[in-house]
Amino acid sequence: MIRFSLKCFGMILLLFLGVLIGMQHANQGIKKMKGYDDPALHSAFTVKESNQGEMEAAILGKKVTSHDLEQKKQKLEEMKAFNFFSTIGKKLAEAISAIVNTLIQKLI
Repeated sequence: MIRFSLKCFGMILLLFLGVLIGMQHANQGIKKMKGYDDPALHSAFTVKESNQGEMEAAILGKKVTSHDLEQKKQKLEEMKAFNFFSTIGKKLAEAISAIVNTLIQKLI
C-alpha cells in the first residue's frame, strides 16, 4: 500500500512539474512569435532575490507574499465567514476547558 501511494505521489508530482514546464515553454514560444520582449507576458513561475536579500516569488506574474495572505485572512474575518466545524471545535474546546477548570478548583 505504501509503495502504491509513493508511486501515485511521484506520478502526480511529475505531471505537475510537466504542466509548469509546459507553461514556461508556451510563454517562451509566445515571446518568440511576437519578436520582442513584452513586459506584460510573465513567466509561469519566477523566484528572485530582492534588494534587501529576501526571496520573492511570483506565479503567473502575480507576486506571492505572506502580507497578501494576512490581508486575505483579515478580509475573511471582516466578512465574518462562517465555518461550521470551526465554531463547533471552538465551543467544544471552551466547554472542556471550563469543565477541567471547575474540576481542578473543586479538588484544590
